[in-house]
Amino acid sequence: MTFRMRAGVAMIAVAVTFTGVVASTPPVQAQGLLDVLFKSPAQRQREKMARQRARQEAATPAPVPVKPVARISGPSYRTYRADKIVQVDFSKMADPVVTGAIGDMTLSPLGLDPFAEGRAALADLSIKALPEAAEAVVAHYSEHPAYMWVSGTAVTDHARAVVEVLNNADAVGLSAADYKVELPDDAFDVAQGGARQRQLMTFEMQLSTAVANYILDASRGRVDPNRISGYHDFKRKSPDLTARLEALSKSADPAEALLAHNPQGAHFEALAAELKRLQDLDEGDRIEISENLLLKPGQSNPELSNVMAAIANKASDALKVDHALVLASYAGKPGYDNEIVDLVKGFQKEAGLKPDGVVGPATRRALVGISNADKIEKVRLAMERARWLPGVLASRRVFINQPAYTATYYNGGKSELSMRVVVGKKSNQTNFFDDEIELVEFNPYWGVPQSIIINEMLPKLRRDASYLDRLGYEVTVGGRAVSSSSINWNGVGRGSGIGVRQPPSNGNALGQLKILFPNSHAIYMHDTPSKSLFDRDTRAFSHGCIRLQDPRAMAAKVLGTSVDQVGSYIAAGQNKQVQVPEKFPVHVAYFTAWPDDAGTVHYYADIYGRDGYLRKAIDATEKVRAGV
Repeated sequence: MTFRMRAGVAMIAVAVTFTGVVASTPPVQAQGLLDVLFKSPAQRQREKMARQRARQEAATPAPVPVKPVARISGPSYRTYRADKIVQVDFSKMADPVVTGAIGDMTLSPLGLDPFAEGRAALADLSIKALPEAAEAVVAHYSEHPAYMWVSGTAVTDHARAVVEVLNNADAVGLSAADYKVELPDDAFDVAQGGARQRQLMTFEMQLSTAVANYILDASRGRVDPNRISGYHDFKRKSPDLTARLEALSKSADPAEALLAHNPQGAHFEALAAELKRLQDLDEGDRIEISENLLLKPGQSNPELSNVMAAIANKASDALKVDHALVLASYAGKPGYDNEIVDLVKGFQKEAGLKPDGVVGPATRRALVGISNADKIEKVRLAMERARWLPGVLASRRVFINQPAYTATYYNGGKSELSMRVVVGKKSNQTNFFDDEIELVEFNPYWGVPQSIIINEMLPKLRRDASYLDRLGYEVTVGGRAVSSSSINWNGVGRGSGIGVRQPPSNGNALGQLKILFPNSHAIYMHDTPSKSLFDRDTRAFSHGCIRLQDPRAMAAKVLGTSVDQVGSYIAAGQNKQVQVPEKFPVHVAYFTAWPDDAGTVHYYADIYGRDGYLRKAIDATEKVRAGV
């Protein structure tokens, strides 16, 4: 290597044949040396940083794509699809007797069966029915080719009594138009015996078909609730119509036996009695109060005069006597003073409302009431819903009525315990179904439903992965416990298999116990640390489960033990499950009209709007049956 100077600048000349340091340097190192010799410091720094980034990227796994938060929504309400109506196919009816053509005659030939004589009418007979009813009629008469409702040339008294039951179907919440059968005239031309038998055969089949339809509707309802929405969960009843027709044919009182297919018990009797009472009443006077009224003590509002008029119209005689001076001296002034507040509180207490003196939506509804026509509608809808329940309610049961916000324990058919409850909010509605109570869990874990994990927790976890760790929740992936902060929540979505549960604690969402009746909706009764909600008149705040005002008392009834024993389970502080001695029914029900133990029917707000959907379903059913 030689050095030469030119124009005061030192230059380096590299020999053609590399010797010394350069020649002995490996190619990569040589390139590095050349970089040192010929690249600027800034260039060398930039390329060093680029190489570091490349090494980091090679060592870091590709980021998990961020899954959008697809919310889990509740069931939807549907356009109702009514049961279809079909023609009864009498051609399938077995004919055990083969006869020649029968002409008109005054009397049947010796040994000729009147039923066989009337068979000629079947060829041209057109009768429509529910599919199950159509099959049952054909099956019954194939097995028993004889009249049920006819004797000789006349309609029997049993037939007339059964027709009367069908004509009175409205009295039990059905529609008499669905079972209309005309009785044949008693008078006929004795010279036209064959024609009379054909007429009687037509009546026989019409009545038996109407009876089969009635049995179906009376025992299971005209509407299939599961087609209304996924919030209804009932296995639709399938009565053995062939057996029931045979039983009617042998009954000493077929009319009474037919009526017995309606729900039995004090609840249905009270609804039927209320329906009759309402239909016999005039509409009466109603006091109108502004729907958006919110009147608090000390305020002034011209609507107060309507409030006072409604109290005078609705309050009990005892309340009016206690506040006679206030009612008599009121001169229409808008000032809401203390004496009137005391009167309103008394009315609220009578109406089962929180006696706070505030005239809001619940108090307004109690003051205005609902029209007679609206009450009739609610009772008829209640009678339809009652058919979805067992025909006879068990003497020991828990009955939860969501619109009433109550849970009642029955034993021996009598109410032994009733309490306030909190049910699902409109966006997380509580389902309507039957089940059996199996066990009580003390100091429970709360397994967080997927809907809450995805809809409510996931957005927070994407901002703060340690959110659940800090709150003390347990997280599992494939059954293995992991830290919340160890999960990349951006990649979590519906069906990810991640579980979350809250261990037993004073702040547990289920409080100190839960009463379980395992079901696909993950609904149960439970305690809650949020006790103040029970003081409210409207109590739709949960995610769908039933929060109990007095869970220890309910648990004691369910287990057949004492409240003290329940307290000892809780005081132990350990998670513990106790089986009920014997399973019994729980009805998680929805009735906007329902009787109390004394038979008085009470009316409730339609918190989920289900009355309207059921009304549409009934309307659709009536249109199909009318051939519209």
